[in-house]
Amino acid sequence: MSEESRKMAKMAVEALEDKKAEDIKVIDISNVSVIADYFIIAGGNNSSQIQALCDNVEEKLGRAGFPARQTEGYETANWVLLDFGDVIVHVFDKENRLLYDLERIWRDGVQIPVEEL
Repeated sequence: MSEESRKMAKMAVEALEDKKAEDIKVIDISNVSVIADYFIIAGGNNSSQIQALCDNVEEKLGRAGFPARQTEGYETANWVLLDFGDVIVHVFDKENRLLYDLERIWRDGVQIPVEEL
């Protein structure tokens, strides 16, 4: 896991906090998967807020030289996935966050308190 991926994760969390994301979780998956170092999971109250959260993350990381490699689900905005390579950001509405329960699926990863990034 690189210092760069940690920096990206911290920037993504700050961008989510700026737009009042709910229940932000950071999971270090570097020891359980090769797809990324961090999963960041956050919630939004409605599709407009979810899109605003995603826009802010993409803008902040893009400005820092980390453009999103792929974005999925933006139009429906009930689960948006932003793939930045070493950092993958998931923004859910309440219903889909409960349904997909990524925190349980990735419980082999290490949850990191947001303050420790």
